[in-house]
Amino acid sequence: MAELRIGTLGTPRMLRAPVEERRSLLARAADAGLSHLFVADHVSFFDGRGMDGLVNAATLLASHPSLRVYVGVYLLALRHPLPVARQIASLAESAPGRLTLGVGVGGEDRHEIEICGVDPATRGRRTDESLAVLRPLLAGERVSHRGEFFAFDDALIRPAPKPPVPIAIGGRSSAAVRRAGRHGDGWLGVWCSPKRFAEVVRETAAIAAEAGRGNVDWRHGLQVWTACDPNRDLARARLAAAMEDMYRTPFARFERYSPAGSAAEIADFLAPYADAGCREFNVMCIAESDEAGIDAVGEIRRRLGG
Repeated sequence: MAELRIGTLGTPRMLRAPVEERRSLLARAADAGLSHLFVADHVSFFDGRGMDGLVNAATLLASHPSLRVYVGVYLLALRHPLPVARQIASLAESAPGRLTLGVGVGGEDRHEIEICGVDPATRGRRTDESLAVLRPLLAGERVSHRGEFFAFDDALIRPAPKPPVPIAIGGRSSAAVRRAGRHGDGWLGVWCSPKRFAEVVRETAAIAAEAGRGNVDWRHGLQVWTACDPNRDLARARLAAAMEDMYRTPFARFERYSPAGSAAEIADFLAPYADAGCREFNVMCIAESDEAGIDAVGEIRRRLGG
């Protein structure tokens, strides 16, 4: 069985605090046995908040010598794939083997898509077209393309990342699962059951085989919101407040997929996903402090055997 990789959120303090404070937090994450940090990507989400996933990934990669960074998920449809390929190749040069690119279509805030000049109804097709050229570009191939959204001749991005940057596809829809099978090195699940996770593991393998992709080294993952505290009611209240603030949706919609309680309870909740084929966990842990959150995810890792 492939190694379990368990990481936590790259928090605002890790990205914006004075350099020594950042380094202390990242060292704490590494000492806790975490394999990676993950970052999100939004241009202007609901009230204008946002974060550039690749810029934040660069900051974290430069702040620690060994921690990996997982961009989960990057809104590829809002960008042209050529400059994205260059950014990824540049990051891979400075931190080889330490970046994973998760790609999703977004859509919780349709206005965010519209103000970037993209029709929200096209974001899935744009993502598919972008992925179809991004992969060969990142392999160092010369690419000419005529598509619905992009057209260019003789594009070349070198040096190609070595080792290659894994691309995971996020999303719960059937289209996202097909996208993962055709273009991804894994599926990044969110708000799904272990049973559904196992189904997607099988589905992506079948879709990849139909597309002529043999021998994929699958790194399926799960992105999960949690809150850790011995007082389960307090943990739940913290988690509900954080998720409702982020998504502008009642917590009841997410609760069955978002565990709150002790590290042991959260690990017990996540274990069936590992049994279903999850190899990477991005654990967003709401706690009384960043330090407490890091320590909690480290304890979850130990209990899961990561």
